[in-house]
Amino acid sequence: MAARSRRARLEDVHELAMGMPHVTVGHGSRGNPIYQVGGKSFVFFRNPRPDAVDPATGERYPDVIVFWVASESDKQALIQDQASPFFTTPHFDGHPSVLVRGSRIGELTVRELAEVIQDAWLSRASPARAVAWLNAHSGG
Repeated sequence: MAARSRRARLEDVHELAMGMPHVTVGHGSRGNPIYQVGGKSFVFFRNPRPDAVDPATGERYPDVIVFWVASESDKQALIQDQASPFFTTPHFDGHPSVLVRGSRIGELTVRELAEVIQDAWLSRASPARAVAWLNAHSGG
């Protein structure tokens, strides 16, 4: 399982999201991928926006990825550690999602990234699809 413990790469986001069942890919206004299950986004690559900027330069981050989460407590668990690559902005207050810059994705292992993407998918999939996936991956 050395591959699962290696540092994540941007390509892993795409591969892991597409590896979930019933996934379709849409594209945003700049061709950015939007991964969906049942017509609901669970991971998407965001266009640069004024709410996510480099504090030193004021430049908009060009590489923000949005991951849905199941609850506010899940969101807080991911963003509370200042060393974590996950963050949020006031624009996402009350929204069940976290942000991460693509340039920081390597701070996660593939296993950690897979867990975030699986949780994002589970938070947006229909109950029947979520139960089927969980049953198939229960490991027991």
